[in-house]
Amino acid sequence: MALNDATRTVMDAPAPGSALLTQPDLLRVGGAGLHSRLFLGTARYPSPSVLADAAQAAQVEVLTVSLRRLAPQSQSGQAWWQRIQSLGGHLLPNTAGCHSADEAITLAHMAREIFATPWIKLEVIGDDYTLQPDPWGTVAAAQTLVREGFAVFAYTTDDLVTAMKLRDAGVAAIMPWAAPIGTGAGPRNLPALRTLRERLPDSVLVVDAGIGAPHHAAQVMELGYDAVLVNTAVAEAGDPVAMARAFTLSVQAGRLAHRALPMRTREVAQASTPMVGVPFWHQGS
Repeated sequence: MALNDATRTVMDAPAPGSALLTQPDLLRVGGAGLHSRLFLGTARYPSPSVLADAAQAAQVEVLTVSLRRLAPQSQSGQAWWQRIQSLGGHLLPNTAGCHSADEAITLAHMAREIFATPWIKLEVIGDDYTLQPDPWGTVAAAQTLVREGFAVFAYTTDDLVTAMKLRDAGVAAIMPWAAPIGTGAGPRNLPALRTLRERLPDSVLVVDAGIGAPHHAAQVMELGYDAVLVNTAVAEAGDPVAMARAFTLSVQAGRLAHRALPMRTREVAQASTPMVGVPFWHQGS
């Protein structure tokens, strides 16, 4: 998605002196190569035009859509569906609202037919209060959908064992939450997210749910996560378009910081300006 010149910042321009600033850094997932590592949800925006402006400002290439909410095959959903199509990029339909593996599998088949894509964001909810995913239902649905040719983006918690089973099932991406969906609380368990990244070095990991502010996105990207999905944090911001742009910049910053290898933390202070010998103003006195 093209970005208007008026929204460009000096941060977009590469600086000399580092190969990291000019090397391609594509995210390869589900058979696609993506330049943007921010995925954007399409619900809760004040209007379709605000959504379109936010998607353009953020330069996103992946938009998530809910078959249950969008209903493009119905009369009422046609206008919204046409606006979503006009945004371009890759559509990632989801199975939001499903409470069993069978329900999610059925909805995934409907989504593949309607949206003409093998991509599916798999959600099997186990608890209506926290909207915590059902690990058994999610893994079972993932195994079936992968066998049937879907590129599965599986929503899960930060539980390592569940993530490992999803990896073994062959999903395209594992999508652990940072916090319960819609809370905006940010990463509640950074050590668990760090463990997932360390133990699943070859898996595509996308943080999904609970991200509330751009610095949350930067945090998880610094851990080495491959992408971040946000919806409510942008849609319910005072200025969704500006917030979408802020998230893109934070994702880029976090990704670059991870690749640049942050300094190691220390238990004791260490002067940033070493003192060697006699201060210059004492020399010659």
